[in-house]
Amino acid sequence: MLSRLMSGSSRSLEREYSCTVRLLDDSEYTCTIQRDAKGQYLFDLLCHHLNLLEKDYFGIRFVDPDKQRHWLEFTKSVVKQLRSQPPFTMCFRVKFYPADPAALKEEITRYLVFLQIKRDLYHGRLLCKTSDAALLAAYILQAEIGDYDPGKHPEGYSSKFQFFPKHSEKLERKIAEIHKTELSGQTPATSELNFLRKAQTLETYGVDPHPCKDVSGNAAFLAFTPFGFVVLQGNKRVHFIKWNEVTKLKFEGKTFYLYVSQKEEKKIILTYFAPTPEACKHLWKCGIENQAFYNGRVAKEVMESSAKIKREPPEIHRAGMVPSRSCPSITHGPRLSSVPRTRRRAVHISIMEGLESLRDSAHSTPVRSSSHGDTFLPHVRSSRADSNERVAVIADEAYSPADSVLPTPVAEHSLELMLLSRQINGATCSIEEEKESEASTPTAAEVEALGGELRALCQGHSRPVEEQVNKFVLSVLRLLLVTMGLLFVLLLLLIILTESDLDIAFFRDIRQTPEFEQFHYQYFCPLRRWFACKIRSVVSLLIDT
Repeated sequence: MLSRLMSGSSRSLEREYSCTVRLLDDSEYTCTIQRDAKGQYLFDLLCHHLNLLEKDYFGIRFVDPDKQRHWLEFTKSVVKQLRSQPPFTMCFRVKFYPADPAALKEEITRYLVFLQIKRDLYHGRLLCKTSDAALLAAYILQAEIGDYDPGKHPEGYSSKFQFFPKHSEKLERKIAEIHKTELSGQTPATSELNFLRKAQTLETYGVDPHPCKDVSGNAAFLAFTPFGFVVLQGNKRVHFIKWNEVTKLKFEGKTFYLYVSQKEEKKIILTYFAPTPEACKHLWKCGIENQAFYNGRVAKEVMESSAKIKREPPEIHRAGMVPSRSCPSITHGPRLSSVPRTRRRAVHISIMEGLESLRDSAHSTPVRSSSHGDTFLPHVRSSRADSNERVAVIADEAYSPADSVLPTPVAEHSLELMLLSRQINGATCSIEEEKESEASTPTAAEVEALGGELRALCQGHSRPVEEQVNKFVLSVLRLLLVTMGLLFVLLLLLIILTESDLDIAFFRDIRQTPEFEQFHYQYFCPLRRWFACKIRSVVSLLIDT
């Protein structure tokens, strides 16, 4: 019996699990891992597949059964972290954006960062003015289809490609004009490098937004960048805290605290409320990891180790865009010739990015039409926006993809109402404004209303804490009951085996002890006689009836 248990346990430990990792070019890398394989093993396997040496900027992200995002921890078991049924699905993404992507040593690393930022631009996480948006799109066009060729690129060719959530015909013409006249002769590597240099100057470079609410109940997005902590409301940056000013990050339940120490000993505590305790913990964990990476010596040491790389640059095969007049589709990047062939496919945008929203960005800010009925709008062109329409486009004044943010568990409607009220009041919605908005002095009625909202939030926050305590107590009680039950069963099994006729040295030694003999004659034998008597009485009763 013992041998069978041990063999079964060894088979369980040796069981292999299938893992699929979705890469930045939307190809998929599939491998098998052992039950006890750590995250580091899977990450190293993936980096070897990509021929990537500057790997400190990247990570593997997954979504648990509760739709909460996580970064895979390298020191823990992959199987235990995912908590889902195999086959496992994850995503390879940039975790720490380089402060200066142009300073990366290898072209393969720059290319992967380029693919990530291109995704950010498409999903509405990288905000910019229309002129900057046109230039970035032109760089992408030049990198992926090369120089303008009248024979290959007819009038309106740039409209066949999807660079942003939504855009206008005027922007399409501007993209084509820059591509034709300003970028001719640039190699893909040069265009990608210029793209990175431009992207790093934008305020939302490196932003991976976490949806929250402030103490007034307003929807907000918290994010960490190479330069500090930012808070976005609508598509406007309302707070920017440098990393050296952040003294402490803390979370309690759904509440996230940021302790800030600025000049002249000015200390600030920013408080925000996440949708769930798990989302708050993820927010805190991301903040701790980003602060450790950017505010310490880690980023500098990573750059120094990159400078020591000495090898022949790996060959990169870039898959260009595939335009289609009926259904625009796009492939997002490379197939590396120096590694085994992966599954590649050109997927229609509506399917591809719909999956991205579900699998890669459960609480992120991918695109959505501001119309309540549409969850995804793959391609919108508008020559002139009707004044009554609220469809988000890249207008001449500002690129505002945050007007079309997916609803989150925090704010499904409040964000749209806030943006609409700002437009009605004539307020700007531009994230690239250099001056941050100053809060106006509230009236007494507003102060009273704000206090009521804050009290309601605090009361609402206390209830989940009580629920968590009750759940913890119940789980502890369940654990104690299960443990006591198992101990009782094991004790009963040991008694039965010892009192049996099994001729095993272990049991023989137990039978020869004085304690066992005393137990046998004082307790076991009377108890056995009592059971035998009861059984005989029941049997006789059954026979008589």
